[in-house]
Formats: sequence, C-alpha cells, structure tokens
Amino acid sequence: MLDATAAGVFTIAATPFLPDGSIDFDSIDRMVAFYLERGATGLTLLGVMGEAPKLTAAESRAVVARVLTAVAGAVPVVVGVSAPGLAAMAELAQAVVEAGAAGVMVQPGAGLGSDDELADYFGHVSRALGPIPYVLQDFPLVTGVKTPAKVILRIVAENPTCVMLKHEDWPGLEKITALRRAESAGARRIAILCGNGGQFLPEELARGADGAMTGFAFPEMMAGVVAAHRAGDRARMQDIFDAYLPLVRYEAQPGRGLAVRKYILAKRGAIAHDALRAPGGSLGPEARAEVDFLIARQERRLASLGF
Repeated sequence: MLDATAAGVFTIAATPFLPDGSIDFDSIDRMVAFYLERGATGLTLLGVMGEAPKLTAAESRAVVARVLTAVAGAVPVVVGVSAPGLAAMAELAQAVVEAGAAGVMVQPGAGLGSDDELADYFGHVSRALGPIPYVLQDFPLVTGVKTPAKVILRIVAENPTCVMLKHEDWPGLEKITALRRAESAGARRIAILCGNGGQFLPEELARGADGAMTGFAFPEMMAGVVAAHRAGDRARMQDIFDAYLPLVRYEAQPGRGLAVRKYILAKRGAIAHDALRAPGGSLGPEARAEVDFLIARQERRLASLGF
C-alpha cells in the first residue's frame, strides 16, 4: 500500500480515446508499457489529465482495471477519487483498492475557505475512506481552494492515512520548505510529489520534494532529473531539465496543455489517437507544426548530452 516513502516519478496517465469518443482500451496497454519503459515508478489515474469528470462510474472502474492488469504489480497505482459526496468517493476508493490500487487521491471540496473547514473536510475524508491511504491533492488553480502549509500540517497530524501531498500550488516552493522544516522539528513526514507539468522540478527537489507527479509527455526527463538529483549531480540535473524546457513551457498553456500532451503521446506511439473526449478538441495544424519543431530541436540537444 502507498506510504510516506513513495518517491520518484508517478506519471499522471492520460485516458486514451478513439476518435468516436469511446475508450481505447488497447492503447491503455501500450501507454502503460511506454510509461514504465521511460522510468515511471508509479502511475496516477483519473486525475485532471485523465479527463476523469468525462467518464462514467463504470468507465472509471474499467480504466483502472485495465491499467492494473497491464501494470501487473510492477509499480504502485494511485487513483483519483474526488467527488462532491463522500459516499461516492468511498465507494470508488474501496473498489479500486480491492482491484489492486495502492492508494487514492483526493482534492479539497469546492467552496472550502477557512482553515477549520479544510481540516474538518479531510477528517471526514479519512473517516469515509477508513484504512485506505490517500494523497492530498493541492491544486488551487483548478479547485480554487488554497491550502496553506499550516493546514496541511494539521491535516497530516490529525489523519494518519494521509501519506502524500500532490503539490501543485503556484508559487509553491516556500510551502515545500515550510513542510520540511516542520518535519525536522518533529511533524510527521509525508511524501511530496510535485505537479505543474514539471516546470519547477529541479527547484522542488532541492527544497525537499521526493519526485514528480505530473503528466509531462516525456517521463524520462523527470526520471533523469530525479536520478541526477539523487546522485548529487546538480549540473546534469539542470542540463537534462533545460533540454526539455521548451516543451515543458509549450505544454503548460492553460486550456490546451492536455491536447498538446496527447498529440505528443500519439506521435511517440504511446497511444493510437490524440483524441480528447468532448468537450475538448485536438490541436490545429499550426500548433502541431510548432510541437514537431520543438521535438526536433530537443532531440539534437539530448544527443549533445548523451542522454
């Protein structure tokens, strides 16, 4: 089961679709192999990148089941189970853990404002999930809910089954520092994996993060950066990151980042189609040409690094 020692690269997996909008189950197998071959040490399903709100409950379970079959226990799998109601959340969480998931991920409920409201909410979540370990997803850009470091520390102290923070605040480096300093002073340690498309991964690792949990279409970049950090080779860590930075930046465009990622994943053979389920569209020819140009330049930079 998931615990506070989790580290490395937990890739946020896409949900592949056929052009007609149905789930492309064959591509799930290809995609899982693609992620594992390129250094993923875990997978996270039904996140924002997984287009979870567009899936039915039955489809969500079917996607999780297919991924777990493809993974075959090679790496832990975390499943997003956020829902407006605790009953639906607990039902999905129980189902995916029984199927083999290592844990689940939960974001704050809509409309939470005060520190007490946030802490109380995750107390309810913990009771609803029972012994299931979970990730606190801190993504205020999407949820609209700010969770200060002092509240995260309170949630962690009051809820032993909260074992990881999916850190995606913006800006958020000081939050990582505050959490790690509190742990040095005696607070319970949790794993911290970071999102934001990997845009600040070198700095996040230096501040005390344990790795990445994001859907950047080149998981080998994140794996390489984490490995160089662990080896104490800051220059190589930054060189690897810099080689991919133009694509990291291009993917980070609000409102079109998922379309960019799916186009790259299809271009790399990880999935058969770059289709998003409606509402949502694919990239136009100009954007595709821009991505193709950036990938070609990146390949030359990587060759010069021997990576």
